[in-house]
Amino acid sequence: MKSARQVAFEALLKIHKDGAYSNLVVDSMLKESDLDDRDKAFVSNLVYGSLDRLILIDFNLSLYLNQPSKKLKPELHTVLVLGAYQILFMDKVPNHAAVSESVQLAKVNKSAFAASLVNAVLRRVADNGLRYPEMDERSTEFLAIKYSCPEWLMSMWVDAYGYENAVEIAERALDAPPIIARVNMLKTNPEDLMWKLAEDGVIAEKCEDMPNSLVLSNTGSVDNLSAYKEGLFHAQDKASQYCCMALNPKQGDVIFDMCSAPGGKAFTIAEMIENKGLIKAFDIYQSRVDLIRRGAERLGLSCILSTLSDATVYNENFGKADKILCDVPCSGLGIIRRKPEIRYKNNVELQQLPDIQYRILCNAVRYLKPGGRIVYSTCTLNPAENENICDKFLAEHSDFHKVSFLPQLQRYSDKDGYLTMMPHLHGTDGFFVAVLEKDI
Repeated sequence: MKSARQVAFEALLKIHKDGAYSNLVVDSMLKESDLDDRDKAFVSNLVYGSLDRLILIDFNLSLYLNQPSKKLKPELHTVLVLGAYQILFMDKVPNHAAVSESVQLAKVNKSAFAASLVNAVLRRVADNGLRYPEMDERSTEFLAIKYSCPEWLMSMWVDAYGYENAVEIAERALDAPPIIARVNMLKTNPEDLMWKLAEDGVIAEKCEDMPNSLVLSNTGSVDNLSAYKEGLFHAQDKASQYCCMALNPKQGDVIFDMCSAPGGKAFTIAEMIENKGLIKAFDIYQSRVDLIRRGAERLGLSCILSTLSDATVYNENFGKADKILCDVPCSGLGIIRRKPEIRYKNNVELQQLPDIQYRILCNAVRYLKPGGRIVYSTCTLNPAENENICDKFLAEHSDFHKVSFLPQLQRYSDKDGYLTMMPHLHGTDGFFVAVLEKDI
């Protein structure tokens, strides 16, 4: 049986080597392990915490290494990162245990040659505690190390949203994200679902500013809950629910969800129209189309038709829609607290996204009926993927206009007519929504 630290080591190494999403890797490895709930929680804390603080951890390790940490063998680097995180950020782990267990981890994971190095470096980390660079604390270089966000990202946030908002965004990215359950009102109600969840030991409280939603804690893996298996809810952040509200769906509408997988917004829209209408949920990969279909079946939503489609390519056979959701592929910089590895993406690769996003939006226009509504949305905080796309679209499509919506949230928006949601202002993921309507 693998120890909790060994599972954490393998997960973190896979995330770094394969560029895999942390949540998928951690969930998969925990399901395959024989660990008890306490050890599983330890693994999750260790992996996600190490990713959250990676740049700051590397800075602290660099103080006691003769070479940059990036030049170390991946296995050795992973051992040191996990050990340093335990010492610097996990108060319940004794320093001597973190050091000795890291030495053992090195010995059985292709780093036995460096066992003495691991011991020496981590002892220095333990002796000196958490260190920050000696430089201007308002500089983006300092902020990048303190909050473990690359300097290009901190600079972009400062330029786009101002210094105070940028710091708040970076700080909240280190918080544990809330788990919000969207109640399937076709099968149950919030009160009954709370009782059902309590049977599995889950603590559920009503979400005060989002109808038909509960805030969950003590859940473990959500998809193991009986209420989830029975289709009584799906997990969805408030920002995504606001996005669905901006579409203003009505019973009988034909709605296209251009980039739907895994289907959460399509599910919410279907529940909002009480399963009376037609939602065509598209995705470019068959495996993800099947994922939408299975989710709709679990929730009992028969109005959703999941279909294979490239959102950048027009298909005349799909017909016309009253309303269209363009929740486009994006950099994900608004959901770093859920997938901390996103912050380490290659900035050059992200620069290719706006072209794809704009092509999807322009293609969606061809499906829309006169007087119809498009909601363009992303889960990122990056003007190049957000308002810049919509400004360009409106400049090149004179038969469209933007529409203000959700006035209770608009007072926080950085640009009239668009909504940029931020964790510290709205209690949501970082998210952008724009409503674009076609003239009759």
